[in-house]
Amino acid sequence: MKHVLLVFLGGGLGSALRYGFGKWLNPIMNGFPLGTFSVNVLGSFIIGLILGLSLKQNSFSETTVILIATGFCGGFTTFSAFAFENYELLKNGDFLNFGLYTLASLLLGILAVFLGIWLVKII
Repeated sequence: MKHVLLVFLGGGLGSALRYGFGKWLNPIMNGFPLGTFSVNVLGSFIIGLILGLSLKQNSFSETTVILIATGFCGGFTTFSAFAFENYELLKNGDFLNFGLYTLASLLLGILAVFLGIWLVKII
C-alpha cells in the first residue's frame, strides 16, 4: 500500500507539472507540441539519472525510486498525449511536424535516458 501511495503522490506532481509545461510551451511553436515533447525528453533524462544512480551507488532507496521513477516520471511523461497529438497533426495534414515530433521524441527520449545513465557513470 505504501508503494501505491508513493506512485500516487509522484504521479500527481508529475501530471500537474506536465499540464503546466503544456500550457506554457505548446503555444510557442506553431502546431508543434513543444510542452509534451519537452517533458518526455526531460522525464527520460530524469529517469536515466535516477535509475543510473540507483544502480551505480545504491544511493536511492526503493521507496525513492518508486516515488520519482515510477510515480513522478510516469505522471510527468505521457505517451497517450504524444499519441493524441500525433493523431491531431496527421488529421490536420501537418506531416512535417508529425515526422519531426515523432522522430525527435523517440530519438531524444532514448538518448536522454542513455545520457542520464552515462552522466552517473562518469561522476
